[in-house]
Amino acid sequence: MVEKPFRSLYATLFSIFILFGTSMTIIGATLPRILSDFSWDYATAGAVIAAGAVGYFMSTFAAGVFVAKFGARAVILAGLALEISGLTFFAATPSAPLNLALNLAIGIGQGFIELTVNWATLRMDKSGTGRAMNLMHGAFAAGAFAGPFAIGLLLGADLPWAYIYRGIAVLFVFVAITVAFLPFTALGEERKQAKIDKKVSLLGHPAYWLGFFALLLYVGVELGVSNWIAEYFVSVFGAAAATGSFMVSLFWGGLLLGRFGFPLFLKDARQGVVLISMSILMTVSVVALAAFSLLEAGPYVIPFAVTVSFLAGLGCSIVYPIVVTFVGGIFPGAQSEAIGFASMGGGIGAFVFPYLMANVSGVWGLGAGFATYAFFSLAVVAACVGLVRAAAKSTKTGSAAT
Repeated sequence: MVEKPFRSLYATLFSIFILFGTSMTIIGATLPRILSDFSWDYATAGAVIAAGAVGYFMSTFAAGVFVAKFGARAVILAGLALEISGLTFFAATPSAPLNLALNLAIGIGQGFIELTVNWATLRMDKSGTGRAMNLMHGAFAAGAFAGPFAIGLLLGADLPWAYIYRGIAVLFVFVAITVAFLPFTALGEERKQAKIDKKVSLLGHPAYWLGFFALLLYVGVELGVSNWIAEYFVSVFGAAAATGSFMVSLFWGGLLLGRFGFPLFLKDARQGVVLISMSILMTVSVVALAAFSLLEAGPYVIPFAVTVSFLAGLGCSIVYPIVVTFVGGIFPGAQSEAIGFASMGGGIGAFVFPYLMANVSGVWGLGAGFATYAFFSLAVVAACVGLVRAAAKSTKTGSAAT
């Protein structure tokens, strides 16, 4: 999927994305214990979670500009430094303001990492099929699956759950050392163009905005479900905290299967068809999860809810990488800025939706919160359909922005 000179770079970025995925989901997996051990309410937890999203959407668009100006190596090293600092001290004390500030730093680091890895992967994928991007985001899903799974084991064994944060920080230190020696210069530079002309070309193209809104809605739903599904199973179905953490892993297990499966086994599939089909599966699954809150927990309801959690992850699996691939392909001369803007949409969604979930759930219960996600997942389908049409029109007319 990538040429030989890029394989060491791709492999290292792959390992970074595994850790990146873990850092994105461990707060959600530990949320029941955080609420219990720190005596936080839903609103406080929502604010801490939202701080990470604020840092993320503040940094993704800026990272696109920084990559073009300072280079990918400098930007990803800055992101790794922020991740290491934040994860080293997060959850060391019950202080909500301190943990909020630390998660803000983690979010900024995540934005730098996300943009740089996406940009570098697009540059390495000379075939334009998007398979390298899909597989790279499979690494994210692998980390998102492994982190909550490890926490579930810690919770089940009654071991200190906060140790996982320190362990991930140590692993980030090792990959940061490796990054300093990788051949980022082989990726080349984007084509030069007058700044005003580029901005007009970007702002006037529908795909620029559709990519933004597709990721805003999708990431909001994806991370919202991931952050709250553990608490959903604990409060609605009376499951144990360890079981709730395993539900996060199951959700990300579906993502993992889709992100590895599609690039490896569906090499000739049309990306637009896959994108729309999977967004529909995601929507149906989230609607079903919301509906389960209206039923009494019984011998059939919980197994169905578990199955739907996996299917929700499978439906989510392919949306983000294909949207990024579409946007990067339409704007070959301004990839870092275009995908930075789309990723910023994802960061805003990650900020707004979990906080909305916290407030809706605090007033009307978690069932109402998941119903809110069900509504917005329908909007994801509409945005994806619009993006596929815009990309097809751009290809047909040869009007790709530069």
